[in-house]
Amino acid sequence: MGVDVAATDTHRIAEAEDIVAVRQAVRLKAVEIGLNLVDQTKIVTATSELARNTLIHGGGGSMTLEVVHNGHRRGIRLTFEDHGPGIADIGLAMKDGYTTAGGMGLGLGGAKRLSDEFDIDSTPGQGTRVSVLRWGKV
Repeated sequence: MGVDVAATDTHRIAEAEDIVAVRQAVRLKAVEIGLNLVDQTKIVTATSELARNTLIHGGGGSMTLEVVHNGHRRGIRLTFEDHGPGIADIGLAMKDGYTTAGGMGLGLGGAKRLSDEFDIDSTPGQGTRVSVLRWGKV
C-alpha cells in the first residue's frame, strides 16, 4: 500500500529565527493530526537538528512538511533541502561524534534514530536533501 499525501507546506530556513518557526509549524501539525506526545517530541527534535544543519552547513534552504497517510496510519514527512557544499562522505557524517562545526555530532544520526523512515541524498558542490517520516501509533 502506498503513501498518500494529504497536505503540503513549505518553509524557508534562512536565519536562526526560522529554526524556531519550523519547529512550531511541525509541533502544531503533529498535534493537529493526533500524534501522541512521544511522537510529537521525536519529530520536533529531528526538525531542530535538521533545520540547524540546513542553516549552518547548507547556508540555508527550505523544509517541506507533508501530512501523509497509509491505510489507518497518519504521519508527518519532512524534507530539508539546501544548495550548500554537500556532504562528501555521508557514512562518516552519519556517525555519532563526527562534526565539522564544533557541535556534539549527533544531528544526522540522531534525526535518523528519531524517525521511522530516513533518506539522505547529497552531492558535493550541489547541496543536500534529507527526508524523515514519523508515523503516529495506530
